[in-house]
Formats: sequence, structure tokens, C-alpha cells
Amino acid sequence: MAMAVFKSPLKGEFHGGRKMEGKQYKHHLSSGRRRVFVQTETGCVLGMELDRNDNVHTVKKRLQIAFNFPTEESSLTFGDMVLKNDLSAVRNDSPLLLKRNLMHRSSSTPCLSPTGNDLQRKDRSGPIEILSHSHCFSSLKQTANDIVMAMKMGVEPIPVNGGLGGAYYFRNEKGQSVAIVKPTDEEPFAPNNPKGFVGKALGQPGLKPSVRVGETGFREVAAYLLDYDHFANVPPTALVKITHSVFNVNDGMDGNKSREKKKLVSSKIASFQKFVAHDFDASDHGTSSFPVSSVHRIGILDARILNTDRHGGNLLVKKLDDGVAGRFGQVELIPIDHGLCLPETLEDPYFEWIHWPQASIPFSEEELDYIRSLDPVKDCEMLRRELPMIREACLRVLVLCTVFLKEAAAFGLCLAEIGEMMTREFRAGEEEPSELEMVCIEAKRLTVEQDVLSPKLDLEGETEFQFDLDYNDLDSVYGSLTQPDESFAKTPFSSRRSSLGKLKESITEEEEDDEEEARLVSSLFKLSTSMKNNSLSKNMGSKYPKPPRDKTKETLLSHKSANVQLPVSTNFVKLADMKEVEWIVFLERFQELLDSAFAKRKTMTLRNRQRLGTSCKF
Repeated sequence: MAMAVFKSPLKGEFHGGRKMEGKQYKHHLSSGRRRVFVQTETGCVLGMELDRNDNVHTVKKRLQIAFNFPTEESSLTFGDMVLKNDLSAVRNDSPLLLKRNLMHRSSSTPCLSPTGNDLQRKDRSGPIEILSHSHCFSSLKQTANDIVMAMKMGVEPIPVNGGLGGAYYFRNEKGQSVAIVKPTDEEPFAPNNPKGFVGKALGQPGLKPSVRVGETGFREVAAYLLDYDHFANVPPTALVKITHSVFNVNDGMDGNKSREKKKLVSSKIASFQKFVAHDFDASDHGTSSFPVSSVHRIGILDARILNTDRHGGNLLVKKLDDGVAGRFGQVELIPIDHGLCLPETLEDPYFEWIHWPQASIPFSEEELDYIRSLDPVKDCEMLRRELPMIREACLRVLVLCTVFLKEAAAFGLCLAEIGEMMTREFRAGEEEPSELEMVCIEAKRLTVEQDVLSPKLDLEGETEFQFDLDYNDLDSVYGSLTQPDESFAKTPFSSRRSSLGKLKESITEEEEDDEEEARLVSSLFKLSTSMKNNSLSKNMGSKYPKPPRDKTKETLLSHKSANVQLPVSTNFVKLADMKEVEWIVFLERFQELLDSAFAKRKTMTLRNRQRLGTSCKF
């Protein structure tokens, strides 16, 4: 496959956010110039400057010249969006993906590489470029500079032996590991995986069907960005373009190693996480000594982002003192490896902390305050701003899980109960939907029933997005329909006024004279008038209906998307197939049903389980 080849790869300094700041950076953007990083589905990466006159055709032409392969039968994508020709939606420092359209494509024939001098003129990237100018990643800028200086002195990165994907410890001048880098094209099943787990192109279903190959990197960054105030202790993480000869490059997607790998320097899009010195991980020792607050804080994050891979091996443990003989002293927990969070569908999460006694201890007031402060609407706005390639399906999962967490905490559930409600069970060899999914099934049934009774909305105009959502209109959707205690009454989720009514008002104020919007407002009003008194216990009885298996295999959407829709594994309810208005109504129905589900869980806990948590001292 093609690679970026440099004779002197360390001529430039670290450029991520350093070269253009203040007035110079603002002038750069106002002139229409943007820096983007285009990645092919086999892992080739090219950084390029765009101006107002550039379009998809010119980008493809540059890639064709740089990597010497045809680009005619290909599509340039930006997250959910297929770029036809206009590039105005592309943000500065954004990674783009070039996908070939042919169904039967050769994955074993490498592209010819250009000469070093040619590529130096085409890609002036520094050795490490952070793909953002946001202050969120300022702590990593010095780390990147230290690594560049160390590389100039001949300090080489060290490949990580464990795990299924490619990962590398990058070091400073003293030889100390300061960052761990995971290239997106070396993930499990990715074209350049160094451990034999290959066979798929970037953008295809990966280790988890709802997490695409090459997209775990931005999920690592999302977990860091969502960890407000360093509440759960996620190490600083950014998405970078990084250049070095240590990276693995295969001849093709069959996993054959390139014979010339040691002579070549390749550029990669990768997650770049600050290395945290630690003593062991949670799988190495007993968990009873872990602080209750640390377990709670990590669990709160995991519930929000629907982490499908939280086990002891990705919880680092750092000793804060020597303790006394035969006993642990104070320890700090550091959660890592968040690449399988924020799936595109409701997956079965894995929360190892469910079985720890700390998870059965009630939340502290500080933890409740933090949960109350969470705002999924602002979370989505922030992630779209910092990670514009993130898919709307992932954001829907984030919204739903954050709403669930907030309402569950307000009801008085502990972390273990919340985790259990989100986790599926196996009975008689069959995977059963979780309690969360069963609430979603009923909420969706009510939404469909309400839609049948209401006139169909005119939703023409949806084009290049997998989902056509505007979360600015959802600021008031999440009004709590439960009976929260007084301390929760002031949160954004405590309003009992119809959120669709508020949406109607906002649309009316903005588009008073627009006939199309008036028709939408009328339909929204009709959608918000029925089924307010449905309860989970009345409509669902003692058991939730299990959806027919054949229906779970339907495609998510019929209109054009940036990628082939993910194949569905065990998917009991789909969030991605709902139009915007349906999604809003669904969220209201979902919240209306939560109180009954929480009450049922409390009853089950009292009757069937006697946990040791409340009688233990930590």
C-alpha cells in the first residue's frame, strides 16, 4: 500500500496548534484556508491546505498524485456526510476518509509510493500534529514537543506487545514513556494491524459490529472530553497525525508485512494519550481496597458513554503511599481504553464494577451534584465542535444513556442497580434484552402508535446525513416526567412542561412566515397531545415483549449514507432509524416510563438480593 515517504521526517517542529495562533490563526480561517488530513480506507494519510476554490475533485486529484492510485470510483466522507463537491462543511484540522465505491475491490495490490522529495512538497506536516486548535488539548502540546525533541536525539518508540491492535509508547529525551499512540489503521481487523487481525477496510464493522474499523480513536478522545473537570480521571487524549518509521504497514489487507517497512516513514491518524505511570492494573489485585468515590466516578462515565469494554485490565492502579505491612495503602484509579464506547446502537455493555461492593454504596452528594449538572444537549454540541467526524448515531446513544443515568440517580438507584438495568442477561442460552432496552422497546411502540394516529410529517430535504438532527431544538426535550426530589427540581431535566410545546414555540418564533415550518408546528402539536398517561406497568405487564428476530435485521435508513449500514448483531431496539420528530417523541415516552421501571428494579433488589456493600467499610 502507499505510504508517506520522507528523507528527513524531523525537519519540522511540532505543529499542532503552535504555528498559527491568535490573529494569524483567525486570519487563516477568515481567508477560507483550512488544514485537513485525508485518509484512505487502507490507511494512507495526506495533510493538505484547502482554500475557498478547492472542492472534492481537487482533493482527489492531490491524493491521486501523492499516492499514485485512481480516485474516480471513490467517495470523500466526513463522518456521516458524503461530500459531493462542496467542502464548506469541512472544519479546520478535520480528518476525511476516502472510500472506494466498488463492491469487489482488490485489497492486496499495493499502490506505488512517490519519492521523498515529491511528497515533502505535497505534505508539509510536522512529525506530530494535533487535529484541533482547542484549549482542551493544551496539556498535550508540551508532551508532543518533548517527543519530537527525543526523536531528533534518536530515542525510538517502543511497540506495545499486549492487546489486539497496534500501540506504541513514545518517549522523552530521558527515555521515559510519556504517551501511548494507537494508529487507527492498526486497530483489530484494520489493514495495517501488526498482529494478524486483518481483513477489513476502514469504515467497515469492527470488533464490535456497532463500532467501525478505524473509529475507536475518536471515541478515546470523546471519553476524555466528556470527563468534565477530570471527574473520572481519564488521561488527556487527542487525535493526531503522527509520522514515524516504527509504525506497521502491511502489503495489503491480507496482513503481509512490507519488506521495505524499516526503510520507510509512514504517517498515521492516531489517538495520542498521555502516559500515566502506575503500579499495576485492577486485574492484578483484589478490588476491595479501591476507593468508593473512584469506582463511582468511573462507573458514572461508563454509564453515560455505554462502555462495552470496562474490565480490570483497563483500570490502572497507582499507589499513593506504601501502606502498612500486609495491607494496601491509598490508591488512585486511572481508566483507559475507551475505544469501544459510544456504539452506534444499544449494545450490551460490560461493567466489571457491577460486582464490586463499592458499586452498591449510595452516591454521595458530590456525585449526585455532578450527575445533576450533566447536560446531554451540551455534550452533543461540544462533541460536534471538537470531533466533527462523530456520527449522530453515537450521539443518540450518549443522549439516551445520560438521560437514563440522571433519572435513575434522581430516583435513588445506586451504581450497581443502574449498571444491572443496562446489562443484558442470558437465559437458557438466549440473550435477553436489558431493562433499559425493554423500556426503549415500549417507548418506541408508543411512538409508532402515536405516529399512526397522527398525520405523516413532510420530512423531505434529508440528503447527505445518516441522521438529520438539530440538537439546538432539543434543549428542552429532556424535561423530567418523573417525580424527582426537591434537590433535582432545578435541573434541565426537571421541567414538566411539554418539550414538544417548547419546540413548537421556538420554531414558530424563528420561522413565523414559513409555510413549511407552520405545517411542521401543527404536526408537532398533534404529536404531543396523546398518550401522556401511559405507564410501564399498565402497558407491559410483568414481562416485556421480545421483538421478533427478523425485524431486528432491517436497515437503519433507506437514504444515502457515508457508509454501508452496519450489520445488526443482537439488536433489540434501534435508535438510528427514527426521524428527528420521532426521536423527540420517543425521548418523552422513554422518560414517562422510567419511574415504573425504577420502582420494579428497587422491588427486585429488596426481594432477591442482599448485598454486602452497605455493611462494608472502605
